[in-house]
Amino acid sequence: MKNLGQMMKQAQQMQARMAEMQAQLDQLEMTGAAGGGMVQVTLSGKGEMRRVKIDKSLVDPNEVEVLEDLIVAAFNDGRAKVEAHVQEEMAKLTGGLNLPGGFKLPF
Repeated sequence: MKNLGQMMKQAQQMQARMAEMQAQLDQLEMTGAAGGGMVQVTLSGKGEMRRVKIDKSLVDPNEVEVLEDLIVAAFNDGRAKVEAHVQEEMAKLTGGLNLPGGFKLPF
């Protein structure tokens, strides 16, 4: 039973570190870009869009589709950066614990 108590203590420590990481993700901002940086989308560490910056030279009523595509591309770039950062932080948190495929933390 001594081992079970130690496991419970480790689980509580991991839970506390997970809560700390979640708080840090709220403060984190990452920017995705497209069109050579002419469109930038800033996301929180949780993937929520916070800002969009568009170079004025892209604003052309006759080419709205291009601008729409660049916004989507910038968002996807930002989301990929956030996901990579979260995976890196989770690997640190779990100490390299190999979780089964499809198993995502935080729950």
